[in-house]
Amino acid sequence: MALSADGICFGLDHALDSRSLVIYLRLFGREECAALLAERMTSEEIIALADTLTGLMKKHFSEDEYHRHFLNEE
Repeated sequence: MALSADGICFGLDHALDSRSLVIYLRLFGREECAALLAERMTSEEIIALADTLTGLMKKHFSEDEYHRHFLNEE
């Protein structure tokens, strides 16, 4: 599935925010984009981003969901 920034819009309603976030995260996570950003970030920025994402997963995922959906473990 090809992804583009079309359709990304935040702040209008929760459903649109959710759909936009899924697209945004997929674009953000593409290998070339992630590698370029990681290369340019400071160690402090990398740790802050990892802490933020980990904190969100701890808040919103059960341990089972974390292993199944994030780590792709059966």
